[in-house]
Amino acid sequence: MKFEFSERLNKLPVYLFAEIDKLKAQVKARGVDIISFGIGDPDLPTPKAIVDILKKESGININQKYPSYEGLLKFRESVANWYDKKFDVSLDPETEVLSLIGSKEGIGHLPLAFINPGDVVLAPDPGYPVYKAGTIFAGGVPYTMPLMEDNDFLPDFSDIPADVLKKAKLMFLNYPNNPTSARADRHFFNETCKFAKENDIIVAHDFAYSEVYTGERGNDSFLNAHGAKDIGIEFHSLSKTFNMTGFRIGFAVGNKDILKGLGAVKTNLDSGVFQAIQLAGAYGLDNELDTIRDNNIIYRKRREILVAGLEELGYEVYKSDATFYVWAHVPRIGMTSKEFAISLLNETGIIITPGSGFGDYGEGYVRFSLTINEDRIREALVRMGL
Repeated sequence: MKFEFSERLNKLPVYLFAEIDKLKAQVKARGVDIISFGIGDPDLPTPKAIVDILKKESGININQKYPSYEGLLKFRESVANWYDKKFDVSLDPETEVLSLIGSKEGIGHLPLAFINPGDVVLAPDPGYPVYKAGTIFAGGVPYTMPLMEDNDFLPDFSDIPADVLKKAKLMFLNYPNNPTSARADRHFFNETCKFAKENDIIVAHDFAYSEVYTGERGNDSFLNAHGAKDIGIEFHSLSKTFNMTGFRIGFAVGNKDILKGLGAVKTNLDSGVFQAIQLAGAYGLDNELDTIRDNNIIYRKRREILVAGLEELGYEVYKSDATFYVWAHVPRIGMTSKEFAISLLNETGIIITPGSGFGDYGEGYVRFSLTINEDRIREALVRMGL
């Protein structure tokens, strides 16, 4: 019997990291020692105190039951308190905070709440693939907003045609940005709010990398912008903040009606976040601020080593101290980003991410993740010819 995938599934490109994993397995089978700058999965450990809370709470009977759909009030209160302390943003934990099974699932589910077939979703390119995937699953039409280096990888809203704006219902943004490492300031977010209000567009800002920066300056929240809660929400994750990628916990904050729509989708498709994980996350938000500082000191040193080495090898690197990514031009003339990434893997055993995996406007670039230690970074640079 032949099984045919749905049209929605067939519209999706091959998920980039799955393809890289296949190539990695082939090279590893040849006995090659792999050094991976690929997927952004922190190598630093989850703080011990957070793990201890998880162990303790996992053994309590009430936490082994179905959790509430919107999330434990304790977790949502910790989120609200953290936003108040960190960004000077006031949130009602009962209506303006929603727990998520990682921010990825919230981002992927949001279009199901607000997008009808044929509606347009504005998505950055290069950008996190889930913005377009979630749109396609909802029957929407992704419209590319090019992120260009000469505009510091910010979208130019004036380039969007009027007929597209009439159909646009939702816009995804992501700063600090994956993959480019660019950041946005409050002025840009104010302009975004003005644009969204004028065109009746929901703004969904992906803020997963807010706490990963290697300079002195932190990152502005979209909710700091004037009127942001009138038209938008912000997604956050504890994956990068506390090295909790495997825990699968995040949250969305902002406009209560938008969160209500997202919550309605989740009520029908999942059963909430394991309460012990929520309590561990709440502990982190309440107590582990020093961990963020210590992690960023490590990432800063790694960035310095990698960028200096790449530049000595002839790479042109985009200078930014936000996120733990390094975004650089493909150094070999005439090669696509994917061709270069494959050749580097085959020749040296080093995995990098081709920019084309994040969209058409990522072509010509490659992404390095700073989630390996200094010795491995130095070894990789030697293999590359330093």
